[in-house]
Amino acid sequence: MVGVAMLPTASSARGFDMSHTMRSRAQKTRGPRQRSAFLIDLLGKAGIEVNGDHPWDVQVVDGRVASRVARRGITGLGEAYVEGWWECAALDQFFERVMRAGLPAQMRRPPRVLLTFMRNQIMNVQSRSRALRNGRAHYDRGNDLFCAMLDRRLAYSCGYWMNASNLDDAQEAKLDLVCRKLGLRPGMRLLDIGCGWGSLVRHAADRFGVRAVGITVADEQVTYARDACRGLDVEVRLQDYRELDEQFDRIASIGMFEHVGPKNYRGFMRVARRCLAEDGLFLLHTIGTRDSFPNPTRSELDWVERNIFPGAVMPSMKQIGAALDGVFVTEDVENFGADYDPTLMAWHANFDAAWADLAPKYGERFRRMWRYYLLSCAGAFRSRAYQVWQFALSPRGVPGGYQRTRQVSDTAQESERRRLQVRSNGAAEADLRMREGGSHAREG
Repeated sequence: MVGVAMLPTASSARGFDMSHTMRSRAQKTRGPRQRSAFLIDLLGKAGIEVNGDHPWDVQVVDGRVASRVARRGITGLGEAYVEGWWECAALDQFFERVMRAGLPAQMRRPPRVLLTFMRNQIMNVQSRSRALRNGRAHYDRGNDLFCAMLDRRLAYSCGYWMNASNLDDAQEAKLDLVCRKLGLRPGMRLLDIGCGWGSLVRHAADRFGVRAVGITVADEQVTYARDACRGLDVEVRLQDYRELDEQFDRIASIGMFEHVGPKNYRGFMRVARRCLAEDGLFLLHTIGTRDSFPNPTRSELDWVERNIFPGAVMPSMKQIGAALDGVFVTEDVENFGADYDPTLMAWHANFDAAWADLAPKYGERFRRMWRYYLLSCAGAFRSRAYQVWQFALSPRGVPGGYQRTRQVSDTAQESERRRLQVRSNGAAEADLRMREGGSHAREG
């Protein structure tokens, strides 16, 4: 590789010297040789070689990568990649190995990790004003980006791959699964908290005949969703969930709880409860993790929070359970976190295929950042460090017990037949109302 500042193999690490000077007091405690040896030894614990031949091996382009990782740990690793200081043919495989070997805990934690922990103890970093700012920072990057990357419905959460062979089918199966778990029926009123570009409200109104309301804090999502849902009984609002105070038969929240924050978990549940009918159901779909965040030791989410999802926090089962206590009955929990791996890989494939069209607007640095985001997350989910949970919740318990459905999406013919039946029923009801109205008018 011409022009590459090569790091040594493990056997020759002692003879390697980095050309860049030390820039901080922290660096002075470990010289260039020690830093390079540390990186080689650390990655070796995960079966990753520096300048090796495997697709998951690291190819060093700029020797400063070792200093950055020594000073800033897993956060510095991401920063160095975006700078172009190292390459990897298969970032997803690299991160699967990194996470399975527990390397983030063995790296230096940047001071920001502890500061983030302390800040979250003192203040609400997902307040209304901050939530609006954080949501727009990610979701208003540009609809062109998300239209190129996501499926045709623009569902920006984990697909359901049980019987799916492509992204479109996996996302339709997920939406159908949610609707079936909620037991949607024509005429019901559905609320989607964090509706994104309207994939669920559109699917539920079109296929199940419900009246749907979706809320989001991102302007571009509102614009797109309103246009996509035109002609359906769907209302899309620019609204914070804390402002809600009206009744719904069913509530769903898919991939939004990660933005709520620990100080608001219980408040979120109380809002959902006050808006849900006594015999209603609430489906919560969220990424989850074994360890409660934020904490002063886990640092692998720091890069993502800084660069991709400002204010994002992955909840633990303990945190969700505490928020539910005395508010909802947990009827059912399903974990299909492994399905996020193929979902993220499909998003990356779409993003990569569309890059020629996106490049003039977004630039090379963005490409590297977005690629790192998608593939590092794919590897993390493949390692099973992170989960995807779907909770079915009720206010007081379903009489006779809740019946879970694992039924996957209908065949295309069955789905179309049901959609036409919903439309037919709606037309018949409208015709009946017109005839009744005419009759009342004649009687008057």
